[in-house]
Amino acid sequence: MAVTSHVSAEGNQLTIAIKGRFDFAKHQEFRAAYEKNDPKPESVVVDLKEATYIDSSALGMLLLLRDHVGGDDAQIQVVNSSNDVRKTLAISNFDKLFDIK
Repeated sequence: MAVTSHVSAEGNQLTIAIKGRFDFAKHQEFRAAYEKNDPKPESVVVDLKEATYIDSSALGMLLLLRDHVGGDDAQIQVVNSSNDVRKTLAISNFDKLFDIK
């Protein structure tokens, strides 16, 4: 699978890992990864370690995740991104909306 998810043992943190291109083709998998959890986790980690590319539709998916988790109060970390992916996030000012590490 290109999108995998894991909930912490305590149930308060969801980790979503993306493999390959993070684009519109991953929309349904990405959305299913966070919508299936009830109750909603307190925080989400999006692991882009194996993501090779990110486009504008992926940025939109991250915004939808942010709204789902809690909007301005959402605790979302985007971790392990490559330099190219990090540049795309910075150009889009996503460093103001997400904790990017």
